[in-house]
Amino acid sequence: MVGIGPLHVNDKVMHFGACLALSLLPVIRFRDRRRGIVVGLSMFVLGILMEAGQQFSPGRAVELGDVLAKGAGVSCGTLLGLPIRTLIAIL
Repeated sequence: MVGIGPLHVNDKVMHFGACLALSLLPVIRFRDRRRGIVVGLSMFVLGILMEAGQQFSPGRAVELGDVLAKGAGVSCGTLLGLPIRTLIAIL
């Protein structure tokens, strides 16, 4: 990762941010609130599957810290999406 290397950003922060965004968007945009939450939380399953797939990629390793960062990002994204959804509905 040549473009990200000079930024000196921890990869756990990148995992957190990516999963936060991936779980936030369905929560605020699905018409059915429950479905949006389910789809948002399912991003954690996607993160686990992507992390498990690294086992089969040479030079990559599965890290528990990455899974925890993804779980935290999905949780925060889902929880952050609920008040944003309400705010958008008011506007």
